[in-house]
Amino acid sequence: MIMGWRGLMGFEYGIVQAPLGPDISGPELVAAVANAGAIGFLRAPDWESPEYLRDLIRKTRSLTDKPFGVGIVLAFPHEQNLKVVLDEKVALLQLYWGDVSPELVEEAHQAGTRVVPQVGSVEGAKRAIDAGVDAIIVQGHEAGGHVIGQDSLTTLVPRVVDLVGDQEIPVIAAGGIVDGRGYVAALALGARGVCLGTRFLATEESHAHPLYKTKLIEYKDTEYTDIFGRARWPGAPQRVLKTPFFSDWRSLPPSENELGQPIIGRSTINGVEKEIRRLAGTVPNDTTTGDIESMAMYAGQGVGLIKEILPAGEVVRRLVQEAQQVVKDKFGEM
Repeated sequence: MIMGWRGLMGFEYGIVQAPLGPDISGPELVAAVANAGAIGFLRAPDWESPEYLRDLIRKTRSLTDKPFGVGIVLAFPHEQNLKVVLDEKVALLQLYWGDVSPELVEEAHQAGTRVVPQVGSVEGAKRAIDAGVDAIIVQGHEAGGHVIGQDSLTTLVPRVVDLVGDQEIPVIAAGGIVDGRGYVAALALGARGVCLGTRFLATEESHAHPLYKTKLIEYKDTEYTDIFGRARWPGAPQRVLKTPFFSDWRSLPPSENELGQPIIGRSTINGVEKEIRRLAGTVPNDTTTGDIESMAMYAGQGVGLIKEILPAGEVVRRLVQEAQQVVKDKFGEM
């Protein structure tokens, strides 16, 4: 039997729950994923908030005795947050939207933390390998949320796998994967594991607003755009659900952004009260009030395969069972 879904970086399964921002993947989701044998990631705040992040890490540890990780977006202030991750000796550090330096990798290794950047190109993967990282998440253009590259998963993963060669750096595929068929397909491309965002967004434990979760079931199509959050995070396009609001605003002129737009809601994000303006890139979490349907709703191209909201542990179990069944049905015992 092919056992490619086991043993990724010492974890039971090669399944990764992406760090869902800004605070959608909280301790409850991450602990549920970890307890199911997969790899869960908290998402660090997009501003320096070291004590809040420390509390998130410790709350997660109160819910699981399994290892987990923290994701940090390098495009935002992060030095103090990074220090907390290393002080707390968190098992894994996921980094995104910025190059990882050899010095940062060495600092993490001294703390016993393994470094797993997410990249969207062969060039990004080469820089990560040269920096000495422990694994690489390869994000295809199919992914939801902020998408850093233009290549599809089916072309990008094999190229990065070939680039890694015989080095012990597992490649993890991300983008549009929601079920066991996608899991097996990623393994066939040479990946050692899969990273899922939208599928874990649509779980009972995620902090996404209930209406957002409902829309993930209701809508089947996504679009790659840049209309959300242009002022806050310029040059960071995203893949979103094609909601009626998005369809009305998708042709926003390049000169316009969320500044000066009306306030359409409020939210508590990582412990901070925030106003949400129309066209802001902030997705609605479970504290958000206001015009939820007019807010950004990130989702990957695989969203049309999601039929129900499930417990996170059940998502992990089904992924493994489905993958095993696909291998058995299509290839027989191997």
